[in-house]
Amino acid sequence: MTEHYEKATFAGGCFWCMVEPFDEQPGIVEVESGYTGGHKENPTYEEVCSDTTGHYEAVQITFDPAVFPYEKLLQLYWQQIDPTDEGGQFNDRGSSYRTAIFYHNDRQKELARASKAELEASGRFQKPIVTKILPAGPFYKAEEKHQHYYKKNSFHYRLYKEGSGRARFIRENWKKRKTDEELRKVLTPLQYEVTQNNATEPPFRNEYWNNAEEGIYVDLISGEPLFSSKDKYDAGCGWPSFTKPLRRQELEEKLDTSYGMRRIEIRAKSSDSHLGHVFDDGPGPDHARYCINSASLRFIPKEKLEEEGYGQFLSLFE
Repeated sequence: MTEHYEKATFAGGCFWCMVEPFDEQPGIVEVESGYTGGHKENPTYEEVCSDTTGHYEAVQITFDPAVFPYEKLLQLYWQQIDPTDEGGQFNDRGSSYRTAIFYHNDRQKELARASKAELEASGRFQKPIVTKILPAGPFYKAEEKHQHYYKKNSFHYRLYKEGSGRARFIRENWKKRKTDEELRKVLTPLQYEVTQNNATEPPFRNEYWNNAEEGIYVDLISGEPLFSSKDKYDAGCGWPSFTKPLRRQELEEKLDTSYGMRRIEIRAKSSDSHLGHVFDDGPGPDHARYCINSASLRFIPKEKLEEEGYGQFLSLFE
């Protein structure tokens, strides 16, 4: 491990669902699924699920704190779980599915306790916050079939995350969406029609189609990072085009049969805004072309990333 890298270990219920939020973020070197907190050496998945080993299902994250600080990892962690459930997580019951933060040093311990106290004081939840803060011990890597499950079995993973109740809980408790009245106050008529009514702005007459500045494009409504100028190219279509998103988990794909066509619509998961469509004629290795409306986006120049709270993405431009 490179000298300045650190490790963070989080238990948040089924580890399948705890990899995707952290994976492929700037500064995240590796995310492994495994078992920790118990007494059995090298346990199997079946043994851990039997609740006889004392282990939690967990993820261990190797990260660069200069790019993605531990404080941000904590913030992201809380947003994946129900911290008031002491009997498991969502449909997964039992001690192996409990939540816990395993700290690797005194600083992590202090930051974890402070973040828990902040969450308790926020009043976001009416029930007590029961997530434990524990010293990190041996971490046993899970079987290979469980590593990056969200990539290997993406369809089943999405069904599971929704069916277990986790996705709905996150939407309802961590992804608060603005009301229609609030949206009309902050959006221009064109932005409202595009994001809320699936309209399409005119090609070549929109804000970012030929923007060549370095920076990232975020969801106009939620502020979630969506695309990078590093992946933007001129597709000749008159709309901003990208070969890939910054974080695939922030996007949802839906079949669009409007106007007698069959297209894949792209929506922002956090705000449910219509963004555009994805086509298979791009120049990248998977041939994806994300054709996105400028009216759904806000551009943040490289020089303002730190100022606006997106400092972890500066490493993209070094």
